[in-house]
Amino acid sequence: MKTFQLSGTSRQEVGKKSTRELRKQNLIPCVMYGQKKDSEGKSVAVSFTVKKDDVRKLIYTPDIFVVDLTIDGQLHNAILQELQFHPVKDTVLHIDFLEINEAKPIVMAVPVQLTGLAAGVKAGGKLEQISRRIKVKALYNNIPERLVIDVTNLALGKSIKVADLSFEGLEMVSPADAVVCGVMTTRSSREASAGEEAEGEAAE
Repeated sequence: MKTFQLSGTSRQEVGKKSTRELRKQNLIPCVMYGQKKDSEGKSVAVSFTVKKDDVRKLIYTPDIFVVDLTIDGQLHNAILQELQFHPVKDTVLHIDFLEINEAKPIVMAVPVQLTGLAAGVKAGGKLEQISRRIKVKALYNNIPERLVIDVTNLALGKSIKVADLSFEGLEMVSPADAVVCGVMTTRSSREASAGEEAEGEAAE
């Protein structure tokens, strides 16, 4: 995966009033879960802020990244886990990060890339991509930037589901019956099919 450089500043106050003040300063409240533990061995969330402008290229992109996240001078390897948007303004309100442990698998939504000319498209159908991303589980070093799916043999009226996919080193986490893509019938494909049936009957 590509890497993204990001700097943050730790924060102690995490109440609503403090959060509102941070957003007025164009700062986004964040937390990072992962390696830090308390005295009982439970994960502790690290609270910090990042500048709104610093995360635009991380958020508004189809790509996925390993984030080199520096908080108060200390470097962490993390991934973007969850975003919270304002329901009306669509601005980012909060970001969750997950710190990476090289020995532990992580779950990540990976972009899907379709390749090839589907047989059903040649027959006049239309290829529709339903799932833009698929969740997988793996060691982060094994997670690719894209899940490349060949649709060359996909016939008219057929679809590819998550259950039909297999990638070395990856465990599919998205529902098995989730449709990734399919070739839909169109007016031209129905007319072509009707024409072929008529020709077949005439030949008989």
